[in-house]
Amino acid sequence: MLAAGGPACDAVVAAVVALEDDPLFNAGRGAVYTAAETFEMDAALMNGADRRAGAVAGVCGPRNPILAARAVLKRGEQVLLAGEGAMAFCREAGIDFADPAWFATERRLEALRGELARRAAGAADTRDDADRHGTVGAVALDRAGNLAAATSTGGLTAKRPGRIGDTPVFGAGTWADDRCAVSCTGQGEVFIRFAAAHEIAARVRWGGHALADAAEDVIARLAPEGGSGGLIALGADGAVALPFNCDGMYRGVARGGVARTAIHREAMRESSV
Repeated sequence: MLAAGGPACDAVVAAVVALEDDPLFNAGRGAVYTAAETFEMDAALMNGADRRAGAVAGVCGPRNPILAARAVLKRGEQVLLAGEGAMAFCREAGIDFADPAWFATERRLEALRGELARRAAGAADTRDDADRHGTVGAVALDRAGNLAAATSTGGLTAKRPGRIGDTPVFGAGTWADDRCAVSCTGQGEVFIRFAAAHEIAARVRWGGHALADAAEDVIARLAPEGGSGGLIALGADGAVALPFNCDGMYRGVARGGVARTAIHREAMRESSV
């Protein structure tokens, strides 16, 4: 889309749709279960050029939650819709729905049962970061110089029903303006408390910080507060920042026909696209 001159907002939505459809990721199909063995998904989209934004929270039904967030943005009357009100809006907007069984995977069900058993036994939490949390996101810069960010998640394994994390909270887990675009993943409560995504944008805009420095420092400051996770950020000048304070973060950058990917702290691998 970007190579053809398309807008950043459309590009990030397309990227997130692909990730929501892949059951390996905690968003859309493959989302984690709540403690009640249900699904409650959140998604957000923000256009940096005019700061239009749309998000949904606590939904189960829209096949691609990011498309529901895009519909909220396009309608323009609200910014964030949650629960049954969000579901009714999605039906009115003609969003494609799927049965709850479509989102289910055996891997996520096993993770839920294991976590509930651990809690019942009072055992220590030995899960790795991939089992604790997960989010998919995309940031893009188009030929017109506009930025956009999109984020989608199933939340935390065995979360309390009704819990909403940082993904649909603009300025916490998702942000885009004319200087930078940010999408976060991790322990959402801490990202909300520190307004992580907007903190980076504010440091770039008002503090004159380089994007990488701002992003690295914010992620480092979250760690002592229990803010395990990371983020992807992109500047108007094309600068990229991919910091994380956990074991690893699936991440990639595509530019000039070359894609670079990594999981842990190894050097990024290159391939043609």
